[in-house]
Amino acid sequence: MGGRGFYVWMSYGVTALFMIVEVIALMRSKKTVLKRLARMVRAETRSHSHIE
Repeated sequence: MGGRGFYVWMSYGVTALFMIVEVIALMRSKKTVLKRLARMVRAETRSHSHIE
């Protein structure tokens, strides 16, 4: 690598770290969205049951 191995491997490491952080952030975001959606569905179901 012509004496640049440290920088090459560091760039791979930083890229891998960012990819892992992105996957974790997406999983957390998905959980939050699903919880919010379930809460909205429950609220909608309750509001319809009160009308009938």
